[in-house]
Amino acid sequence: MAANSASQTYITRGTQDYYGNLSVTRSFASAPTFKLANYGNGSSNSVIVSASATKSLPFSSFIMGRPVTVAVYSQASFAAGANYNACLIAVGKDGTTFTVGGNATIKAQCGLAALSCSDDALIIDGSAQVTTDSIATCGTASVPAANEDVLSEHLTGLVDTFADLSPPTNNTPQTYSCIGNGSKAQAAPEAGTYKELVVKCKTTFDKGIYVIDGGTLDLTGSYTVTGTNVMFVLKNGATIKLGGSGNNNILTLTPMQAADFTALGYSQALANRYANMLVFEDRNNNPTQDHIINGNSTSLFEGTIYLPAGTARLNGTASIDSSCLQISAYKINVQGNAYLDTRCPSADTNSAGTSTATVSLVA
Repeated sequence: MAANSASQTYITRGTQDYYGNLSVTRSFASAPTFKLANYGNGSSNSVIVSASATKSLPFSSFIMGRPVTVAVYSQASFAAGANYNACLIAVGKDGTTFTVGGNATIKAQCGLAALSCSDDALIIDGSAQVTTDSIATCGTASVPAANEDVLSEHLTGLVDTFADLSPPTNNTPQTYSCIGNGSKAQAAPEAGTYKELVVKCKTTFDKGIYVIDGGTLDLTGSYTVTGTNVMFVLKNGATIKLGGSGNNNILTLTPMQAADFTALGYSQALANRYANMLVFEDRNNNPTQDHIINGNSTSLFEGTIYLPAGTARLNGTASIDSSCLQISAYKINVQGNAYLDTRCPSADTNSAGTSTATVSLVA
């Protein structure tokens, strides 16, 4: 039943096991009976098996004048395995890794997940508003009553789908500079490696891979910043600050596609996995501060922001509205009046793994 077999298969299998385990009582035991029953909060999610054996025993027959019947009863609950997708995933394996607090609002029908197997791996405060189709965790979660019907806990098959993937490189040394004065100053950085990159004027990124080696990628200035078909790679302690520094900050970022990577010489298989990755943090990055992901009404982020070594923090000033922004980070912390609305189609949402079918003897 846990494997969604045909409705009568469990009776056939159970009967085979029953008779396969009879020995002394084989000649006087009854046939087994099977029925589905409710267990816990489930509906028809357990199997009950009953049987009996009747025999005249020398001493009891002398006392009672009739054969003795011994009845047995057993109940096992079951749950089918499932696939879980999520656009907001905390990949840390221990402790509380996903927190939504204050008056924060998250609209993410595409799902939330915490890979931590600890108690309270995921916490949503009662004053926060979270709208989603799925909340999955290896451990336990503390969520408002409105979210309990989409919560799945103790899932042992959740995984970081990018855990085996190393970020691409681009070793061409580059520096950032603005050309012109005042409001007419502009920058057109090219792909390559930067010690840090802090926008100081209107900036248009060329397409390609930008490696931030140890410094900060700071795109929070009050400027128009555009990057089409770009990927930012963080290593050696690098951090990011995206948007939210003022109403004049107009930030538009979209990720590279598979064809962009194959044009750089990557295999098709690797290009497919890199596609749609906007930020890729080396898992040995070890940042000394949180990654700040803010936005305002004019911000547009698309793609996956992958931060397996750091904390993605959405502050009270964040207001992000995206057709498909996905965040996977060691920890995710959404606080204050932060607002995040991401609308990823299920076909484009990252996998958070699977849960295996479970069977437990309960009586």
